[in-house]
Amino acid sequence: MEKKISLPLTEEIISDLKAGDYVYLTGTIYTARDAAHKRIDEALNNGVELPVDIKGQTIYYMGPSPAREGRPIGSAGPTTASRMDKYAPRLLDLGLKGMIGKGRRSEAVKEAIVRNGAVYFAAVGGAGALLSKAIVSSEVVAYDDLGTEAIRKLEVVNFPVIVVIDKDGNNLYDIAQVQFNRE
Repeated sequence: MEKKISLPLTEEIISDLKAGDYVYLTGTIYTARDAAHKRIDEALNNGVELPVDIKGQTIYYMGPSPAREGRPIGSAGPTTASRMDKYAPRLLDLGLKGMIGKGRRSEAVKEAIVRNGAVYFAAVGGAGALLSKAIVSSEVVAYDDLGTEAIRKLEVVNFPVIVVIDKDGNNLYDIAQVQFNRE
């Protein structure tokens, strides 16, 4: 099913999402990759306030290439999500509601998605130039010293993703594998 969603994610929106749904996101998302996640984890361990309130937010695992003239951002393809798996359960427990990346997630992340009523979306890897066209603004909001791994606030319009793990723990990758093995 195809759905258009205005961010931030709410319980009502998330409850309507099912693994395999094609979704177009419009609103604010934040970027964070490995280095930013490590720094967020260190801040939490030291009792330091996070530079972004993650409650109800969606994080896109992406580090953009430099913007071309007249564009807010360069190529904006997804990073392999499993690299953030050691940090994701904690962030989900703190109120993160959505994640965008590519590839499988660990069982601990899946359990945290279910426990917190969240969702994991996949963006198409290798389509970073196309995905960047749905980004209308980009602003570094934290950890500027990390360069492409700084946390950015993005405004997106009809950003295309697919629900991979829904709030009930249904996993599109597992569903597709079972269907493939039947055929």
